[in-house]
Amino acid sequence: MASSGEDMHNEDDPGTLAAPVAGGIHLLDFSDEILLHILSHVPSTDLVLSVQRTCRKLAALCLDKSLIHTVLLQKDYQASEDKVKQLVKAIGREIQQLNMAGCYWLSGATVEHVARCRNLVKVNLSGCHLTSLRLSKVLSALQHLRSLAIDVSPGFDASQLSSECKATLSRVQELRQTLFTPSYGVVPCCTSLQKLLLYFEILDRTREGAILSGQLMVGQSNVPHYQNLRVFYARLAPGYINQEVVRLYLAVLSDRTPENLHAFLISVPGSFAESGATKNLLDSMARNACLDALQLPKSWLNGSALLQHMRFHNPFYFSFSRCSLSGGHLIQRVINGGRDLRSLASLNLSGCVHCLSPDTLFRKAEDEIDSSILETLVGACCNLRHLNLSAAHHHSAEGLGRHLCQLLARLRHLRSLALPVCAVADSAPRADRAPAPPALHAVPRGFGKKVRIGVPSGPSPFAGQPAPQPASVFWSLLRSVPFLERLELIGSSFSSAMPRNEPAIRNSLPPCSRAQSVGDAEVAAIGQLAFLRHLTLAQLPSILTGSGLVSIGLQCQQLQSLSLANLGMMGKVVYMSALSDMLKYCRRLKDLRLEQPYFSANAQFFQALSQCSCLQRLCLVSRSGTLQPDAVVAFMGRCLQVVVCHMFTGESLATCKSLQQSLLRSFQAERPALNVVIFPLLHEGLTDVIRDVPLVHLDEVTLFKSRVAEEPPNLWW
Repeated sequence: MASSGEDMHNEDDPGTLAAPVAGGIHLLDFSDEILLHILSHVPSTDLVLSVQRTCRKLAALCLDKSLIHTVLLQKDYQASEDKVKQLVKAIGREIQQLNMAGCYWLSGATVEHVARCRNLVKVNLSGCHLTSLRLSKVLSALQHLRSLAIDVSPGFDASQLSSECKATLSRVQELRQTLFTPSYGVVPCCTSLQKLLLYFEILDRTREGAILSGQLMVGQSNVPHYQNLRVFYARLAPGYINQEVVRLYLAVLSDRTPENLHAFLISVPGSFAESGATKNLLDSMARNACLDALQLPKSWLNGSALLQHMRFHNPFYFSFSRCSLSGGHLIQRVINGGRDLRSLASLNLSGCVHCLSPDTLFRKAEDEIDSSILETLVGACCNLRHLNLSAAHHHSAEGLGRHLCQLLARLRHLRSLALPVCAVADSAPRADRAPAPPALHAVPRGFGKKVRIGVPSGPSPFAGQPAPQPASVFWSLLRSVPFLERLELIGSSFSSAMPRNEPAIRNSLPPCSRAQSVGDAEVAAIGQLAFLRHLTLAQLPSILTGSGLVSIGLQCQQLQSLSLANLGMMGKVVYMSALSDMLKYCRRLKDLRLEQPYFSANAQFFQALSQCSCLQRLCLVSRSGTLQPDAVVAFMGRCLQVVVCHMFTGESLATCKSLQQSLLRSFQAERPALNVVIFPLLHEGLTDVIRDVPLVHLDEVTLFKSRVAEEPPNLWW
C-alpha cells in the first residue's frame, strides 16, 4: 500500500487502481475507509480530474467530503492553468479550505477563479499573482472566510478594495501577510484579528536603484486593529527597510497590549535596536500578558532582566536564537530553577554560545559546557520535540554519562534536532591519542574507485573505512531517538557562500578543532534513523570518502530532502563516488542542495542523480565549480518531476545564460512551474538575479539555514 501521495502519484496511474493485488484480491475490494485513506494521498487535481473517471465506485469516493473539503495545491507542480480551472469548476462550492501557497506559475486570471469557491473558510494565496483589484473581486465573494494568506506587492492600493471585500476582511480572524513593499496591506480592514503573521521581504532598493523608505506608509491607512490579537509573529529578511516598517506595526501595540495576547514572536537577522516604543511594549507585556510562545530580537534580551518579569503559562515555544543568554540566566529566568516545563515542545538556542555555560561572558570557544545546566534543561523540558543547539561550540568534558549526546538521549520524544559538529565528538583530543588526519591532506587510499555495496546482511560495504561504533556517544544518541525526522549537523563556524541580499562570500572560517574527530563513522551512524526525512550535513572536515552517505541512502528510505555543504577537504571533492552510490537508493528524495567548492557537475553526477525519480528541486552552489551543459540537459530530460534547477558555479556568464535559455526553451511548456537560475556565483549581479526567485524556493532550497525550531509548530497551515 502506498505510504505517501508521491508514491501513488508516481507509480499508479488511474487506470491501474482496479488491478489485482496479491492473492487475487482487487484494490477495489478494500473497505471504503481504507480506500478513502489511500485516496487522501492523491493530489486533488488527479483525484477529481482523473481517478474519479475510472469507475462508479471511485467516482463516488473521490467526491467524499473528507477528500474535497480541503484542497492542497501547494507544491502540486503539475497543476496547470487548465487543471486548476477545471478543478474549481467541478468542486469549487464544496471546498472549505484551499492552499495555493507558492503557485507562482498560475496567472492572476486563473487565481481569480477562487471566487467561485464561495464556502471557503480558509485560503492561502501566498506567492500567487494578485493585483489589488483581483484580490478585491475574490474576497468580495468569500463571505464565510475567516483565515487568509496573501502577498502585498509593489503597486498594492487599499483604496481599490470594494466595500464587499472590506466586509469580508472585517470577519477575518487569521491573517498571514508577506510584504514586498512598505505597506499596511489589508491589516487595517481586519477588525477582528486574533492571529497576525507578517513576513517582511522588502528590498532596500528598487530595481532602478531608488532607496525605499517606510515613510511611504505615513497617511496610507488607518491604525491597525489589535484589540483581539492573540498571536503576533513577524519575520524579517535582512535590510534596514524591513526594520523600519515593522516598527510602524509595533507602534500600535506599544500603546496598548492586547489583553489576550499569548504568543509574541519577532525574528530579526542581525541587530535590531530597542526604541522607546518597544521598551514600553515589553514593559506592558510583562505587566499584562501571560505568554505561551516567545521570540525576541537578541538586542532586546541581552543584558536585560526582561525574562525575569515575563509571565508564562504552559509555554510550547521559546526561541533565544543568537542571544547572549548564559546558562545561569536560562535556568533562573526561563526554567525558574528547574520548574516543570513539560508543555514546551520547541526550543531554539541556536547561536547562544553561553547558554550551556556558567554565568560568565568571557567563555572561549574551546571551553567545556557545564553539563549540570543541560541536565536541568533536559529534566525540566522532558517532552521537547524540536531542539536547536547549532551555531555554537558545545564541548563536553570527560566523565561517564555527562556528555551532551548522553544527556540529550533522554529526550525520547525528539522529532527534529540541530547540533554543531563539534558537539558530537566523543571527547577532546588528547596527547596520547593519534590525531585525526588534517582535512587538507586527507586523501583516502583508492579514491575514485566505486564504493561496492553488498546486501545489508552481508559483509560491510565500507571496507577500509571506520564503521559506526556502537560505543560512540553519537551512535547511542541516535539509537535513543529512533523517530527523529529531521537532523542537522552544522559546523559551528560554517557560513554559506550565498547569504541573503549580499554578494557571495569568498572566504570561509576554519572548522572547530574538535570537528576533526567527526567523520565517516559518525555519518554512517545516521543510517539508524529509519524515519529520517530531512538531513543537513555542513562543514565536516574529516570526511575521507563519504562512505557514511551510502549507509544513509541504504537505510533511510524516507529521506525527502538532503543538504550537503563543505564536506571533507576544501580543495577537492572526496565524496563524489559515495554520493553517486547513495543517490541510487534515494527513491523518495525531492530536494537536493549541494554546496561544495570545486564541485564538478559532470555526466557521472547527473547520471546518478537521474535515479532519484521523485526529485523536484536541485540547487548547486560551488565556488570555482564547473558544470557540463549537455549532462544537465540530459538529466532534465530524464527526471520529469524536476521543476527547480539552480546552479551557481564558477562558469562564465555566457555559458550560464546559454544553458539557462536552453533548459527553459526545452522544458518550460510541459512544466509550467519550471524555475531555472544558472549564474556565476561570484558575479556582481547575483543579488539582482536572486530577487526574482520565487520565495518558496529561495527560502526552502536556495539559501542555507537551520530550520529546526525556526518557527513554532503548526504556526499556520
